[in-house]
Amino acid sequence: MNLPNKITLTRIIIIPIFMAFLLLRLPQGQPLFPYQDVVAALLFILAASTDGLDGYIARKKGQITNLGKFMDPLADKLLVSAALICLVELGDVPAWVAWTILAREFAVTGLRAIVSAEGTVIAASQLGKIKTVTQIVAISLILLHDWPLSYFGIYLGEPLLYVALLFTVISGVDYFMKSANLLKK
Repeated sequence: MNLPNKITLTRIIIIPIFMAFLLLRLPQGQPLFPYQDVVAALLFILAASTDGLDGYIARKKGQITNLGKFMDPLADKLLVSAALICLVELGDVPAWVAWTILAREFAVTGLRAIVSAEGTVIAASQLGKIKTVTQIVAISLILLHDWPLSYFGIYLGEPLLYVALLFTVISGVDYFMKSANLLKK
């Protein structure tokens, strides 16, 4: 297994650790230890930051593989899905927002599988990349309770989540519109 795929696999391995730090609580609902939420947020940010790194290394070293093409978007979806589900559980994200984002991810993944069976690969669009970045930044801010901006009365996590939701829906529609001809076959 090459280095980019090991980095992607590491991102997947971090997910349950991130979830444990975020969700494990004392019976009274308090964190098990001080700064537990910060550790969870840092694990999420670390995992999210490996997304660009694995792709960069794979392209630079000519190590793009079918395994990497499969695992990289899967790892992204698993990370974002895990974070959103945890944040719904904690009451920090409305369930309908998480459901809409996850529904789009499943729909686009299904679309990619269908056209892949026909020998076509749907590359990530610019809208899809913007969607991913806005989701990661919004989730990171929500996990950090908008720190350090909250000291100045600035709360961007939730509004940015709605921007991410907008890009999520628009990019999903865009993928389906661009694939309409492929689906007719």
